[in-house]
Amino acid sequence: MSKPGKLPHWADVTLVPLASVALAFVISGILIWAIGENPWAAVKLMVDGAFGSSYGWGYTLYYATNFIFTGLAVSVAFQARLFNIGGEGQAALAGLGVALVCLYIPWPHWSLALLGATLGAAIFGAAWAFIPAYLQAKRGSHIVITTIMFNFIAASVLGYFLVNVLRPQGSMDPASARFPSVTVLPKLHEMLRPLGIPFSTVPPVNIALFLAIAMCFAIWFMLWRTRLGYQIRAFGESEPAAEYAGISPVKITIYTMLISGGLAGMMAVNAVMGEQQRLVLNAVEGAGFIGIAVALMGRNHPFGVFLAAILFGFLYQGGAELALWTGIPRELIVVIQALVILFTGALDNMVRMPLTRLFAVRRAR
Repeated sequence: MSKPGKLPHWADVTLVPLASVALAFVISGILIWAIGENPWAAVKLMVDGAFGSSYGWGYTLYYATNFIFTGLAVSVAFQARLFNIGGEGQAALAGLGVALVCLYIPWPHWSLALLGATLGAAIFGAAWAFIPAYLQAKRGSHIVITTIMFNFIAASVLGYFLVNVLRPQGSMDPASARFPSVTVLPKLHEMLRPLGIPFSTVPPVNIALFLAIAMCFAIWFMLWRTRLGYQIRAFGESEPAAEYAGISPVKITIYTMLISGGLAGMMAVNAVMGEQQRLVLNAVEGAGFIGIAVALMGRNHPFGVFLAAILFGFLYQGGAELALWTGIPRELIVVIQALVILFTGALDNMVRMPLTRLFAVRRAR
């Protein structure tokens, strides 16, 4: 039974995000109408473009795969009340780990290459998160500031390696050589073909999707079924109480950020190994920052992160179709995505408070 003055748990995890998204779409519809376009036709085109065909589903799931990894990274850190804003840099440096593993180790099969690339991505991402974690735990540096600044440092480090180390001789493109063909990951259409399920061959969605789903289950198990997960959540609820119970703030801060950085880094498996098949400068494409919104909307729960990632995958793919087939400028698509982030994050209480009052009146009656 819910406490007076508080939302029931089911309403907090379902009604609040749904109402926030609905408000964001209402405002977006008004903006679309204001520039002379039909809002209903725009929504229909977005839905058809993202879910109306296997082509649309493929790109929606590809984007969602990236957002699952970065959303899980933010949500794990937030369980310990740590704000990891450095997913962009951690994923970028993890791409370097994927490239080194794929280019310099002669793999006999894609499955072993996938295992090696996943480990390489997780290690590089965790290593890049370790420095801000150590500075927070030992020196008192604020984790938000250090992780943000490390995004810029990561971009510079990646640029140096692409230009001076990994770029093939004679090439002007700041990118690595293409990975060997043995490292090509199976695409979703190849996995569905033996089952007799037709699927578009164009989208880059690949087996990394199932890796992302597996990580949702793994993180849920870690957080709610293991001692470490209990310590992370206890530390997030009350640091003094956790310390009194014998939980080391230094260890929990570092362990949590290592897990968070490793998850953000695993996004590079999908973007670098699964799609590009080489390392390029902008392989992350903002997914590290979108992960913050995904975690907020998903209430920092792995299942919620999965659903929120699908929503943002829809916004990315549906927005691309909208910009392609209508007179709606690409910049307005970014505004629509920003509105969803705004209502689910900064303006969360604007939705929560009326719902709380509504449930309070209902209980009083």
